[in-house]
Amino acid sequence: MSGAPLGAVLSIQSAVACGHVGNSAATLPLQRLGFDVLAVNTVQLAHHPGHGRWRGHKVAPAAIAEIVGGLEEHGALGNCVAVLIGDPAVADVVLRAVAAVRAARPDALFMCDPVIGDDHSGVFVSAGIPERMRQDLVPRADIVTPNRFELAALTGHEVSDLPTALAAAAALRAGGPRLVVATGLPLPDGLGVLAAADDEAWLVTTPRRPVAFGGTGDVFSALFLGHYLRSGVVQMGLERAVSAIYALVERGCEGGAKELPLVALQDEFVAPEQRFVAEPL
Repeated sequence: MSGAPLGAVLSIQSAVACGHVGNSAATLPLQRLGFDVLAVNTVQLAHHPGHGRWRGHKVAPAAIAEIVGGLEEHGALGNCVAVLIGDPAVADVVLRAVAAVRAARPDALFMCDPVIGDDHSGVFVSAGIPERMRQDLVPRADIVTPNRFELAALTGHEVSDLPTALAAAAALRAGGPRLVVATGLPLPDGLGVLAAADDEAWLVTTPRRPVAFGGTGDVFSALFLGHYLRSGVVQMGLERAVSAIYALVERGCEGGAKELPLVALQDEFVAPEQRFVAEPL
């Protein structure tokens, strides 16, 4: 790609020095899609905790707020076309950041990746965080990207197949978001990713892969956001994000990798070689 950036994305997430999780997963995909990334780290770890004993630290909310305030004073928030968050532990800071961005640019999108847990680990965030996510962050978001477990946790609905996923997505939209993109849905012929708004719904299905990589959801959220911002088309954003993620997971499985091969396969972010087609619902 060439030319001026398409705008900036303020991304408030965790980060790791080694591997691809949080901002360490979202930054490169958004940059390859043509966006500047204002990455504000809420946690700094040596590596993903799933790899064993971890070292690192949390960033104090006051320090995060100071960084966001500095971006505001610098005029950088006026370039933001979106805010992406994946750490609900700093909800108050996130909400102030969203307000600051929208004061400078009212049309900016707010995407919330509601990190609560997954089917493998259950809830893995601290007590009180799911409630803050449900009550304060999700209702203010334009787009939310829960996995199957998180969609069920946020709505209190069973999510076991496509009809129950559609019902849960509708319940979540009733609380504020206009678009729900739900990943990891169990389907008879594979895993589904559902994008559901009031006036349209799309489903992409891919084969199951035997290995789960940390950061897959973070990369997916960044890719969907980037493609949706570029095209304004839900179907296109869904197809390209799912297709790119599948290529990363497939190559990682084939090579026995511990992390998603983001750098090696970064061209897939822009134009996935294998395309999975979204079916209208």
